[in-house]
Amino acid sequence: MTIREALREDLPQLAELMDAYRVFYGAPSDIEKARVFMHERIIKQDSVIFVVLVGDLLSGFTQLYPSFSSVSLRPLYILNDLFVSPDKRGAGLGEALLRHTQEFCRDKNAKGLALETAADNPAQD
Repeated sequence: MTIREALREDLPQLAELMDAYRVFYGAPSDIEKARVFMHERIIKQDSVIFVVLVGDLLSGFTQLYPSFSSVSLRPLYILNDLFVSPDKRGAGLGEALLRHTQEFCRDKNAKGLALETAADNPAQD
């Protein structure tokens, strides 16, 4: 298992993961819109996307949106998206992605990491 920041070359697999994530939350499948959305995030650098690879296969991702704390005068991050392929669940990939994002936030001296996921998402535990 390897975790790293997403690259443009990841877009075909990343779009499939984003599409599956959206479908999981009840949105209609649209891989092209998912690809365009993730492409814009990477190009504009307005989010931080980490991917987890098992071999050469992207098996999950998390997406952080930067924000700021005016009181502490420090950045903070909102974890809005966390997804692991159904066939890879139970192998600790989601936990590893969450730990990686926490380390990233510490390295950035961020005020914190806010989770914006469904109430029944295991990341809430």
